[in-house]
Amino acid sequence: MIEPLIAVPDDFPSVFKGTPAEERCGRLGETRVYVERGADDETELVRRLDGARVAINIRAHARFSDTVLASCPRLQMISVWGTGTDNIDLESAQRRGITVCNTAGVNANAVAEHTIALMLAVARRIPKIDREMRTGAWPREMLTQLLGKTLGVFGTGTIGMRVIALGRALGMEVLARSARGDDARIATAGAHPSPKDGILREADVVTLHLRLSPETRGFLGRRELSLMKRSAILINTGRAALIEQTALLDALGAGGISAGLDVFHDEPLAAGDPILALPNVVLSPHNAGQTPEVVRDGLLRAVENIENFLRGRPTGVVAAPRA
Repeated sequence: MIEPLIAVPDDFPSVFKGTPAEERCGRLGETRVYVERGADDETELVRRLDGARVAINIRAHARFSDTVLASCPRLQMISVWGTGTDNIDLESAQRRGITVCNTAGVNANAVAEHTIALMLAVARRIPKIDREMRTGAWPREMLTQLLGKTLGVFGTGTIGMRVIALGRALGMEVLARSARGDDARIATAGAHPSPKDGILREADVVTLHLRLSPETRGFLGRRELSLMKRSAILINTGRAALIEQTALLDALGAGGISAGLDVFHDEPLAAGDPILALPNVVLSPHNAGQTPEVVRDGLLRAVENIENFLRGRPTGVVAAPRA
């Protein structure tokens, strides 16, 4: 078997270079790793993929568009570190004979924990109180208790189901909606299957764990946000595009809902981004799944997916070539 050329075009910020995953990948064939910024430019991305049979996709800012895929005729597989594949034209990949695999579930526990951490940080106003105490203040404002409150969970994959379990452990009543209509799965987890608008009206905390697709893009817009309680907390550790950007800024700016956000429409945030000026938002830099365990296990599984693909038994398949 001819050893494949494997390209990692987007290892910025670097998590792959110098790891056991890179060493294991090197045993499969020549591996080129690019740790410099630039994969967000189509021309540069094509240059980095030149001649590669396999690509490992680390960051969502590298967009495998139809133009990029058309310019890489040798490419046969894209192995994604993580779950999201919205940065890949899956229809084009299928049409061009490219298999796309991901590592779904590896970061589920970490992202679920981060979701709960953001909920608590917003509800207990921890960042604000911490800042004030460092200036000599001794704030005595009332805080929000989650026990007895209602949690609304959109998306019941591995992450969503773990969030349901953690929410119930905090003593919250949980309402949930499955994108696949799997009400039995929700009920088994001890949550209540509920319609979208019902969750938005009743929940004290709303959290998004949906996969970004044409159907879920803009899942929450101006109308949906207006249904939420003024005291509600909105958490997003999924994808920023699940919420309409202007509608979110307006809702937060009006001083009603609060939010905990790990994902943004433009990453990293620019110095003048309006989200930075809002006092009712707790921010984290798209790092909900960034733990040593997740990085180690996810990268190794991304390489394992390549090994299985080369053996003719692909795993973690999101899109396969059309017959």
